[in-house]
Amino acid sequence: MIAAYLVLLIPLTGMAFFALAGHRADSGIWNIRLNAINLVATVWLAVNVLREGTILSSGKAFLVDPFNVYLIVLTAFVGLTTAIFSAPYMEHEKEIGRLNDARLKLYHAMYQGFMLSMYLVLTTNNMGILWVAMEGATLATVLLVSLYRTPESVEAAWKYFILCGVGIAQALFGTILLYYAAEQIGSEENALLWSVLYENAGKLNPEVLKIAFVFLLIGYGTKIGLVPLHNWLPDAHSEGPTPMSAVLSGLLLNDALYAVVRNKMLVDGATHSDMAGFLMMGFGLLSFLVGALFLHRQKDIKRLFSYSSIEHMGMMTFAFGIGGPLATFAALLHMTVHSLTKSAIFVTVGHASQLAGTQSMEKIRGLIKTQPEVGWGLLIGTVSIAGFPPFGVFTSEFLVLLATMHSYPWLAPLLLLGIGIAFAGLFRHIQPIVYGDRPEGQQPIKANLWPVMIHLGLVLWLGLAIPGFLADWFSQATILISGSAPL
Repeated sequence: MIAAYLVLLIPLTGMAFFALAGHRADSGIWNIRLNAINLVATVWLAVNVLREGTILSSGKAFLVDPFNVYLIVLTAFVGLTTAIFSAPYMEHEKEIGRLNDARLKLYHAMYQGFMLSMYLVLTTNNMGILWVAMEGATLATVLLVSLYRTPESVEAAWKYFILCGVGIAQALFGTILLYYAAEQIGSEENALLWSVLYENAGKLNPEVLKIAFVFLLIGYGTKIGLVPLHNWLPDAHSEGPTPMSAVLSGLLLNDALYAVVRNKMLVDGATHSDMAGFLMMGFGLLSFLVGALFLHRQKDIKRLFSYSSIEHMGMMTFAFGIGGPLATFAALLHMTVHSLTKSAIFVTVGHASQLAGTQSMEKIRGLIKTQPEVGWGLLIGTVSIAGFPPFGVFTSEFLVLLATMHSYPWLAPLLLLGIGIAFAGLFRHIQPIVYGDRPEGQQPIKANLWPVMIHLGLVLWLGLAIPGFLADWFSQATILISGSAPL
């Protein structure tokens, strides 16, 4: 478990370092270094899990298994590439007067604090600590959303805090019900340990677990961005700094869904029914369709892709709700390719907004003519997230569709309809942004597009062939979640 402790210790050290040292000329470089070291630690942890199986710490405080270890590595990877993009981006924001040294100090400290919260969510074995870590992530991102201190950003931060505060309170009540159910079978000391709860799931009161899951789904579903508690997400994306949008869509939403799936496993074992799955399917499909429809109404480019995140998180929730090996494998793959693609898109969106001096899609035009690498990056990222072959998003969406046709064929037309609506909504906006007339006086800016090329290259690779080690991860996680190997 040394690697797991390092994964937590490194961002904790980084947060303290930035808070005490203040903003320095090399703060962005140190942010990159800390995330790079943590990526190495997560790979070390993943190798240990692949060799030894599930790892449980001596005090049972931490648990790492095939389900969360791949998310830990994905979190570290996206955290590193976003930090690489973040360094020059945030310095440019300082140069144009949107930020000062004090706010950059806060930004780097909270970036590390956010990463610490994400790692704690994924590694803890205690459902109470998981709730605390999700609340910590909320507080860190509230400070990041309001970083510019404009009236709009402060309003977005308050909306985020209030809505997610209400949601996380529901999750707390659900967690208390979990404790009550465990206490009834005499597990007071280890009542909130997931490993203990899972081992004794068949003994837990099924009625209490059903009620608990309703509160947990509403609570953590708010963080996922499930309709109708999704309103915070577009505002948070549009008003905060773009690197925050990249890690918000690429990491936080995944971790909230991870918490829901962990709780679904407990409820399935206690109730031996599809109740939890049906709830996830209902909220997931509703979010998927609403997100696709609202793409057509957007005028802000960051809000556009935030609704795309709502759409895709809805599809993942729906797939996990279906259950079974194929749907679960598809959902795990979709979590990966969505995180990589959406974080890459927000990198290009950040550069496009800086180039145009606005986030309004009516004024961002002719990117390929003004700065071809930014325009092509945004276009290819949009092609990928829209589900075009041969990118990995097409593969995962196709697998979700196959699983739906196998289990609930009457829902397949709704999935196809939502995919078509989302495709039209994205490209009606992106076509003039990329190919429109170049505005007069618009000049190229210094752009760091390495993260975009790396992410989209990986998504293309996953669409053509899933590497053996990653397929093993997905297969082992599928067995753990669904109880059977993928088809």
